[in-house]
Amino acid sequence: MQEKEMIEFVVIVESSADARTATKLADRVLVENIDWLEPEMLQHLFHWSGLEENTEHSCWKNISHIIEREKESGFQPPRFLRRNKPRQKTLQPDGANTIKIINLVSYLQKTRNIKALLLIRDLDNQPERRQGIEQARSEHINRPPKLEIVIGTAERMREAWVLNGFIPSNQDEEQILKEITTQLKFNPCEESHRLRSNSLTEPDRIRNPKVVVEKLTGGKMEREQQCWEDTPLEYLREKGVHTGLTAYIDEIEERLIPIIGSAE
Repeated sequence: MQEKEMIEFVVIVESSADARTATKLADRVLVENIDWLEPEMLQHLFHWSGLEENTEHSCWKNISHIIEREKESGFQPPRFLRRNKPRQKTLQPDGANTIKIINLVSYLQKTRNIKALLLIRDLDNQPERRQGIEQARSEHINRPPKLEIVIGTAERMREAWVLNGFIPSNQDEEQILKEITTQLKFNPCEESHRLRSNSLTEPDRIRNPKVVVEKLTGGKMEREQQCWEDTPLEYLREKGVHTGLTAYIDEIEERLIPIIGSAE
């Protein structure tokens, strides 16, 4: 397959770590659900990309700058973000930004084979973020050109998904998890959505998901990666009901599998 024909899935995230987590999880869901698909085949069927060519993802914070650069290449954003509809609700946070992204992707589809857009976001205790993204997606449904829009929102942040997939691999890790569970009075891997602190100082430090992940993994990225790369998907689905992980897996199954499944 020539490069110009390669399917692209555009990924919008908050950080490179978010991109690694979201795309690897999606890869795994595709391989597990499509009978003929092997991991080594993925690179020949599609690639993850950013809004700008030759990038692997784009970040929410850079959207305005990316749009300005694309204007120099001929992109003309619609004068109005959305049509005025009777009784239409005001867009929630992230909604307007999402519509800008969708409009840009629709323009890029003229020259690139973009089939899907993944919008990955930490909720940070702001459920209205997802509501805004969903509003924007609903406005795009059935508009040409065809574009699948996948939403992945972590409650409260990506580290909650990491904790959902953490399974102690030795006695030391078991002991650390036991101590943290005793201190919190709940298991942070089974109820990671309850870790709502941003603090790095006592006494709330232990309720910061980033701190708990660092304690359990010893700060080692390869150990952290095992939580979403090696942990069985069914386990992740079971533990991730309250963190948005289960919903994200469902979105991949519903919206990306038909695209790749028809590429045999």
